[in-house]
Amino acid sequence: MFKIVFTLISLLLMPLAAEAAGSVDSGDTAWILASTALVMLIVPGIGLFYGGMVRRKNILGTMIQSFAILSIVSVVWVMWGYTLAFGPDIGGVIGSVEWFGLNGIDGEAARRAPSVPHLIFVMYQGMFAAITPVIMAGALAERIRFSALLGFTVLWVTVVYAPVCHWMWGGGIFGEIMGALDFGGGVVVHISAAVSAAAALKIIGKRRGYGVSAMPPNNLPMTLFGAGLMWFGWFGFTAGNAGASGGVAAAALVSTNTAAAAAAMAWLFIEWRHLGRPTALGIVSGAVTGLVAISPAAGYVTPVVSIIIGAAAGLLCYAAVALKQRLGVDDSLDVIGIHGVGGTWGTLAAGLFASQAINPLGANGVFYGNPPLLAIQVIAVTGVYVFVFAASFVIFKVIDMTIGLRVDEEMEYTGLDKSQHGESVV
Repeated sequence: MFKIVFTLISLLLMPLAAEAAGSVDSGDTAWILASTALVMLIVPGIGLFYGGMVRRKNILGTMIQSFAILSIVSVVWVMWGYTLAFGPDIGGVIGSVEWFGLNGIDGEAARRAPSVPHLIFVMYQGMFAAITPVIMAGALAERIRFSALLGFTVLWVTVVYAPVCHWMWGGGIFGEIMGALDFGGGVVVHISAAVSAAAALKIIGKRRGYGVSAMPPNNLPMTLFGAGLMWFGWFGFTAGNAGASGGVAAAALVSTNTAAAAAAMAWLFIEWRHLGRPTALGIVSGAVTGLVAISPAAGYVTPVVSIIIGAAAGLLCYAAVALKQRLGVDDSLDVIGIHGVGGTWGTLAAGLFASQAINPLGANGVFYGNPPLLAIQVIAVTGVYVFVFAASFVIFKVIDMTIGLRVDEEMEYTGLDKSQHGESVV
């Protein structure tokens, strides 16, 4: 009897399933598939970018963090991260566990990308979830215990990233309810990573010898190559968030490249004037700054506005990094100065310059007759700042009291490569 009922229900549902599958567009699907691969490429790009900036004894220890985080988040995302971030909304705060283990997600289209199979959207968003703690880890380079980083990542993606992602992109309070804009991750990725890093720095402290011993980058060509991979992958990071191939994706791609270029030149010239010479590290830091700043606004602004956003980001983030050095804050790889300041500026810039002429699904900003959007952006940024700092601080404290957040003095002196992994580049 049960089999007969089940068969009848299945037959009744077949037309509905066919209709859902028919809404999937092959061109859009191909673009999001490619974008997923592009975003994934940013992870090894960050590994190279960071690996070239640390001291030689910490190259492998820094690079393995990127691959380990990508691996562990990929599993967490499939099991419960995605459903908490994008599952059916519960009070604008979190997604339900209906899709635990991706149960019930088959070939139907995703709500945020209605012409793309849901599973592809899952993987695309999973790359964002992986990149965020990879970025954050740069602030703690050369002194964080590997086991502590892995434990923190599992808790952080569950308790911090998933709710913030839901608030902005999954139908939650800031994005769908209030109308805040974050096209490509200014709040969800960059602000979350930077604020979490700030919380960690309150606990972990400075590297031994910071401010006394020189700590120059070990391999700038590696850093340049990593930055190039990041720039390349960023086209998927922003243009892929259009959810389809089309005019909005094209606008986001152009804005991404233009903002990165403008920020690179702004950083280069201000550094040239300030220090008397342009540097390789300076131009790639500027390019990354532009990529960060344009992320929340990429699909909402014109190419000319992207130049303004990028150039301003280059100047603001250069000043933030210089201030960090004066204050003696040991943000090893400038996560706060670049991702925090750049992500905040870009999110607010969306409130200023967003135009529905570029993206009808967005909103007009201050310069297009809608001042309230800037206030909404400020509220979203402030709310995420407070939540992420408090939650991350608690998680880091728990990790510190259980696993131990920082390697001991001898391990730090020896370097992470040998002390944590028994390996060396020489």
